[in-house]
Parts: sequence; C-alpha cells; structure tokens
Amino acid sequence: MKGLKKQLERIRPHFQPGGKLSALHSVYDGMETFLFTPNETAAEKGAHIRDANDSKRTMIIVVMALMPCFLFGMYNTAYQHWLAAGASEFPFWTMMLYGFLAVLPRVIVSYLVGLGIEFVVAQWRKEEIQEGFLVTGILIPMICPIETPLWMIAVATAFAVIFVKEVFGGTGYNILNVALVTRAFLFFAYPKQMSGDNVFVATDPVCGIGGAAADGFTGATPLGEIATATSSEQVGRITADWWNAFIGLIPGSFGETSTLCVLIGAAILLFSGMASWKIMLSALIGGLSMGAVAHAFPSATFPASYMSAFDQLIYGGFAFAIVFMATDPVTAARTETGKWIYGFLVGAMAIVIRVYNSGYPEGAMLAVLLMNVFAPLIDYCVVQSNVKRRLNRVKTSARS
Repeated sequence: MKGLKKQLERIRPHFQPGGKLSALHSVYDGMETFLFTPNETAAEKGAHIRDANDSKRTMIIVVMALMPCFLFGMYNTAYQHWLAAGASEFPFWTMMLYGFLAVLPRVIVSYLVGLGIEFVVAQWRKEEIQEGFLVTGILIPMICPIETPLWMIAVATAFAVIFVKEVFGGTGYNILNVALVTRAFLFFAYPKQMSGDNVFVATDPVCGIGGAAADGFTGATPLGEIATATSSEQVGRITADWWNAFIGLIPGSFGETSTLCVLIGAAILLFSGMASWKIMLSALIGGLSMGAVAHAFPSATFPASYMSAFDQLIYGGFAFAIVFMATDPVTAARTETGKWIYGFLVGAMAIVIRVYNSGYPEGAMLAVLLMNVFAPLIDYCVVQSNVKRRLNRVKTSARS
C-alpha cells in the first residue's frame, strides 16, 4: 500500500492545475481519497466538526451492512433457479457461483452508468467526485428482479442520477432516494417486464451453470400470489411457511427477501451509528399498527388484508425498505420528533398501499418515496411547533 501511495503522489502534479491531465483532476482525487484517508483539514476560521471518518468511509460501512443481504441474494437466486429446474440436489458453492455470475453484470452496469455520469458532471463543474453512489450502485441491483434486462437498468439508473440527483446539486441535495427512483422508473416505464410471474427467478443457465426451467413453471412472489387470491384459506396456504419467508428462501427482488439478513445489517448500522433507530422502530410500529387494523377488517376485495401483521413485516421488501431506504439521512426527516413521525408514516403507508392497491402489491418502496417528499414538511412543522412553544414560554415568564 505504501508503494501505491508513492505512485499516486508521483503522478499527482500531472492532475493539478497546469498539468497535462488537469482536466481529469476530479477522477484522480476520487481514486486517491477512495484508497487512502485524506490528510487535509478545514482551513477556514470558525467552528468545524473534525472527525477521522469521512463520507467515503461512511458509505463503505453501509455497503458492509448490505453484504449479508447481497450474499444471501446470490444463494437465493440460485436456489430459486434450482427449484425451477426441478433439481433435487443443491450444491452450495456451485449455487453461490451461479448467483454471483447472475448479478455481476447488473452491478457492473449500475456502477458504470451511475459513476460515469457523476465523473462527467464533476469534471464539468470542476468539483470533487461525490461518494453517494457507492451505496446507490449496489442498492439498485439488489432491489430489482434478477431477470431485469441490463439495458433497462442502464436507462433507469441514468434517469435517476441525472434528474433526481445531479439536477439538484449532487450528493446531499437530492430530495428523493436515487435507488428507489430507479426502481420506480422501471416499474412504471416497463410494468410488464417488472411485474411478471417469472421475472423474480432466473430461468436460464448462466455460463453453463444451472439448468432450464421446467415446463409450466411460475415464479410469482408470495405478495403477487396473495394479490390474486380469492379467500382467506388461500392466503393462509401462501403464508404458512413463514420460516422460509423470514430466512428469505422465497421469490423476490435480488437482495430484499431475507428479513434475517436485514436484521444483521440493521445491527451493523445501529452499532456504527450510521442509521436512526427511531426511524426503524417507528416504521416497525407503523407497519404493525396498520397491519393489525387491516387484518381486523378483512375483505375478499383486498386479499392482503387476510395477512397477519407479522406476515406483513416478513414478506416483500418491508424490512429492507425501513432499514436501508427509510433511514437515508439525506432524504429522511432530520429533527428528532420528525424521525418518529416520518418512520411511523412510512410503515403505515407501506401496508396501506400493499393492502388496498392490488396493482402494486409491494408497497414499501413507494411508501418511502412518498414520505421522502413530505420529510421537509414534517421537519418544518416540528421546528415551527418548537418555536411557538418557546415563544409561549417566554411570554408566560414575562407576565410572571
């Protein structure tokens, strides 16, 4: 590593103003600060918060928290494929290789398109390259079905990075979660390709690994099956295997099926102080509350209302959304009281959308996007309430 550091220092003058590669200064700076902690400190006078941690290291910790879900997604992708092919044996390492090869092109496309746009914009603005896409780039393939075509991921990623992030000023200025907008763009622009029965299961061999899906195979998610159910008994049969649902051995988007792995990731985020436990807890309370209300008034018109509140938490992307999406510090509420309100509404709205909109049986991701829009309003109301309360306290003290 010392040799690499010396090499970077040796070529630095070429990327500085006046150097022959000065036009690529942002690229050099991004690579150097990604590999090594910068030794520059704030030079301006005044109060500054100084910390050994920087935004790149923060993003890397979040990526580490995502790894349990990512690794399990590799296994589950292969597991669902093996089931579709009618296999009776499940070789672990072969399956892991299959899952890795299946998702790798999607990760590469996500990073190439997103980082490519950010590099170009940074050079154009003569700014440093931002680090936010380190997390977004891996989130995008994790919240998409494994059969999503690569060109769709490229188009949706470009749209989200340009119109949701860079237009507003880059990392830290976006009002919506970039990965979720990518997923929403795919869903609304290509609904047939994103909501079919088999898009959540890889049906073809990858690099000669795996077999062909059996005739008549269908790979609908449990929530997709529930949306078309006609009775509480049918819903009960679908949700009976809650243990596999908790572990994540069910069809779904690549990285969001395992509630167990999401909990491991949540523990990492909370232990490192990278996410708000208030948002997570309040979203859990909101989801349980709304799930209990829906279950108390079941209706055949809305078959998801037959699901118990507990089932609502472990099926679909609810857990993944509240841990890795709702807690995004840029797009979530920032006041302490606002975090409780924001989280509760995310959880409640996720169940409302899931139960009472059969055209969108997932709900969690759309709920987070909706509350991203209202997060500034929530914070504004909380601040104004605090100001009014303090003014009343001052007036009361003045009278006495």
